[in-house]
Amino acid sequence: MAKFLLLKHYRGGPQQRPNARTPMEEWTPAEIAAHLRFMEDMADDLRRRGEWVGGEALAPEGAFVRYDGEGRPPVTDGPFAETKDLIAGWMMIDVESLERAHETAAYLSSAPGPGGRPLEEWIEVRPFLEYTPPVVD
Repeated sequence: MAKFLLLKHYRGGPQQRPNARTPMEEWTPAEIAAHLRFMEDMADDLRRRGEWVGGEALAPEGAFVRYDGEGRPPVTDGPFAETKDLIAGWMMIDVESLERAHETAAYLSSAPGPGGRPLEEWIEVRPFLEYTPPVVD
């Protein structure tokens, strides 16, 4: 088994599909409910298969913080593209192969959006690092 992170993005991906362009704030309550129901049903299916590790939706608020000397943690809201602008949520899965991870991501991409049509949004698939390369001095 191998662990993968499936990332849902607010901004759609390399070539955003038409149905993924409408921000969720503009969806009807019924469209939002259908989308969330799909996500819950998918998580339940992954649990039954023994492939679910975890997942969460993320709020758009956030900030970058870094160490900048004792007592001075700078917080910034730019100018770089920030995770809060990009990642809407994530699922962690533990599956037999990269092919199964891609199959799962493709299904996640079919979540309903406006008008009940599949979003066809890009889902980023990231494997977990399985080993740490040796450090050479």
